[in-house]
Amino acid sequence: MEHYAGLDVSLKEISICVVDEDGAIVARGACPADPEGVAGWFRNRDLEPRRIAHESGMLSIWLQRGMARLGLPATCIDARKAHKSLSARLNKSDAADAEGLAQLARTGWFTPVHIRSEDADRLRCLVGARERLIRLRKDLEGHIRGVLKTFGIRMTGIGQGRQRQAFRDQLAAAGESDTVLRAISDGFIAAHATLCQAADDLDKVVKGRAEAHPVARRLMTIPGVGPVNALSFIALIDDPNRFSRASDVGAFLGLTPKRHQSGEIDWSGRVSKCGDGAMRGLLFEAASCLIRQVKRFSPLKSWSVRLAGRRGFRKAAVATARKIAVLMLTLWKNETDYQWTKEATA
Repeated sequence: MEHYAGLDVSLKEISICVVDEDGAIVARGACPADPEGVAGWFRNRDLEPRRIAHESGMLSIWLQRGMARLGLPATCIDARKAHKSLSARLNKSDAADAEGLAQLARTGWFTPVHIRSEDADRLRCLVGARERLIRLRKDLEGHIRGVLKTFGIRMTGIGQGRQRQAFRDQLAAAGESDTVLRAISDGFIAAHATLCQAADDLDKVVKGRAEAHPVARRLMTIPGVGPVNALSFIALIDDPNRFSRASDVGAFLGLTPKRHQSGEIDWSGRVSKCGDGAMRGLLFEAASCLIRQVKRFSPLKSWSVRLAGRRGFRKAAVATARKIAVLMLTLWKNETDYQWTKEATA
């Protein structure tokens, strides 16, 4: 008889429930929250489930990789969709959720989640660390500007030269007027210089990885796409063969309109904004750069500018962002570079 298992994962332990092909409960229990603990729990009970289901979450990637290495037939399922089924139960508990996941594994009524490779996660962590440092630097600068305005000191705009040394010079000058501001400026100048240096170092690493990555170099031939956009797209998609059609990546990134159809009602709304918001923002920036800053002609830019004239900049930028995403996946699959005089067909 075949068995199916559900795992309800928490930080310290995992609740396990095993059901047979008729849905009857065969075993229940709990084990430490690690792949070896799950494998040992099944081994001690001589159980070999046909399918093991667990929800996407904080530990799901680590657990999925570990259970796959141990030969367990584990599947990570979409937590949002699983919640619709689990919330139908009257009482909420870890044991009840594990039973519900086991029933989903038995019926196959779930949506599997793609688990990225470790290389893709490394790229994602690198780009995310750079973005976090830049955000910390901006937060620090904004805080200082707000504090100094209380004393009538208005700092002027600054550029990127010498790692934003002009900001630290203005902060040091403000500290000369007051002993309290002097103490504040000394600490913040050191912190600001450290953040700028760390962000600059990571920026160089990101550019170096993009130049050394063959797919990233190919994607950067598209106007408006830079190293951060290319590496973020590679890290998010991981495997281009996940999409049977290149146009599906637009819906995956939340760049296609939502639709509601029921009886005589049928309307399309704004873009769904599903998927990764950071990648969607990067694509919007690339589209904005293409429309406003890229000077060299290409069919993509010509199409975007004409659309902006008809529908407005924001709608054109969203449509162009989707087109860039589809084009990036197409070039990745076809292993070709962007043709400035003739667009690759998706």
